[in-house]
Amino acid sequence: MELADILLIVIGFFSEVVGTMAGFGSSTIYLPLASYLVDFKTALVLVAIFHLFGNVGRIAFFRHGLDRKVLLVFGLLSFALSLLGATLVGDLSQTFLKLLLGIFLISLSAVFLVRPKIAFPASTKSLVIGGGVSGFIVGLIGTGGALRATFLTGLKIEKEKYIATAAVIALGTDATRIPSYIASGFLTEQYYYLIPVLFAIALGGSYVGRRIVGRIDQAKFRKMVLIAIILASIKFIVDGAVAIQL
Repeated sequence: MELADILLIVIGFFSEVVGTMAGFGSSTIYLPLASYLVDFKTALVLVAIFHLFGNVGRIAFFRHGLDRKVLLVFGLLSFALSLLGATLVGDLSQTFLKLLLGIFLISLSAVFLVRPKIAFPASTKSLVIGGGVSGFIVGLIGTGGALRATFLTGLKIEKEKYIATAAVIALGTDATRIPSYIASGFLTEQYYYLIPVLFAIALGGSYVGRRIVGRIDQAKFRKMVLIAIILASIKFIVDGAVAIQL
């Protein structure tokens, strides 16, 4: 096992712990860091598989019912547009995708830092728009959990039900986009052995995050995570801008 693979495993575990505690997707943390270790499209599919496993863990640990209306209205459109976004990845350059990811993450993180309680209205229209936009973004650039959470938190549903419903929606978008990534050849055989490892660390990270989530100040912790994401995203933007100029 190479050093890069070991780092992928270690970073994945801590991303799931942090993602569970912070309340938004571990892929938002994991994808930028994994992209430093492997090429972007490999990172995209590995993180998608990892994220799917992490959501299995969250569903198992927070299985206290689902909001079926949200799941149908928000989820079905999210699944469909996630597939659309995933089919476009193969036609775009890694430089452009990394630049797009950097701009998206730094913009979204900045918004959450300035307005940490931002949420969209609790309406069917918001669910339709939120499901479509967040699903497409997840399929295209591999992360959109924070945006999904912004739409869902406006509904003010019970915390346990919210976590379970959000996890099922995320699981559905992952299951929709992963076959498209694999069919496009993003995952080579040398990384197959990591799949069961990703499963183990995703479940382990979800469990550890659940155990310690009540022992920290959520507001301060989320702020620290958002700042870290902004710093990681700056390099994507700089590298992408330089590459485009060249």
